Amino acid sequence: MPEVVTTVAELRQAIARLRPARIGMVPTMGALHAGHVSLVTAAREQCDHVVVSIFVNPTQFAPNEDFDAYPRTLEADLARLGEMAAIVFAPTAREMYPDGFATTITVGGPSAGLETDFRPHFFAGVATVVAKLLLAASPDIAVFGEKDYQQLLVVRRLARDLALPARIIGAPTLREPDGLALSSRNAYLSPPQRQIAGRLNVILKEAIIRARQGNLWAAEDAATRALLDSGFDSVDYVAIRDAESLAEIHDRRRPMRILAAAKIGKTRLIDNMAV
Repeated sequence: MPEVVTTVAELRQAIARLRPARIGMVPTMGALHAGHVSLVTAAREQCDHVVVSIFVNPTQFAPNEDFDAYPRTLEADLARLGEMAAIVFAPTAREMYPDGFATTITVGGPSAGLETDFRPHFFAGVATVVAKLLLAASPDIAVFGEKDYQQLLVVRRLARDLALPARIIGAPTLREPDGLALSSRNAYLSPPQRQIAGRLNVILKEAIIRARQGNLWAAEDAATRALLDSGFDSVDYVAIRDAESLAEIHDRRRPMRILAAAKIGKTRLIDNMAV
C-alpha cells in the first residue's frame, strides 16, 4: 500500500526520502477507476516513483454542482492503487485552502470558451489547485488524461507560463467496451441513461467523418441534433477546434479536435477526439 500523507510538509518530506529518483505525479479527485490507473501506469513508465493526489477540489465546483455528492472512496482508492503508487497525498480542504486564502490563478488562451461558457469558475479552480499540487510535490512529470482535453491544455499553458518544472503529459482516454469514456460520474447513470450515454462517442465519430468530407459547422450541428435525438436532455456544445490552442479553425491543415459536453438528467458527460 502507498504511504498516505495529508499535509504539504509531510508530502515534501516523503518525496525527499525518494530523491534523487525520478518522481511522477497524477492529480485526481479520487473515486479511482481504470482510467486513473492508466494514468498511473503512464507515469510509472517514465518515473521511478509515482505520487497520486486525491482531493475533491471545492474551488472548481459552482454552488449548483455536485461537490457534496461527488464520491469519496479513499480506502477503495488505496486498495486499487496497491503498490503502483509510492505516496498518496490526501489533504483536507483546510490544508489546501487555509483560513485567509486569497489567491486565484487565471489562465487565458485555451481556457476561453467551451467549458468556460458553462462553468466560468472551473479553470481558475483547476489552475489554482494544480499549481499548488505541482509546487508542493515538485515532480519531474505530471500526467493528465486527454478525456479532459481543455483542462489538459490549460494545465500545459499554466506550467509553461509560470515556468513550473514538471513536464505535463497527456494520456489517452480509456473507454468502456461501447466506447463511453471512463468517468467517475458515469456511476450516476441509471441503466437506461447508460445506454443513451454510449451514443456520445459514436455520434462524435460520425461528426468526424462529416467534418472530413466538408463543412465543419454542419458537422457540429448534425452532431448536436443527433445527441438530442438519441435521448440526451441538453447539449452544451459540440465544437471542432484547433487541437493545440482550441481556437476557432482558420486553417484546416492544422490538427483539429472535436469536443462535446451534454447532459442526461443531472449527469453531465464530456468527450473529445482527434479529427
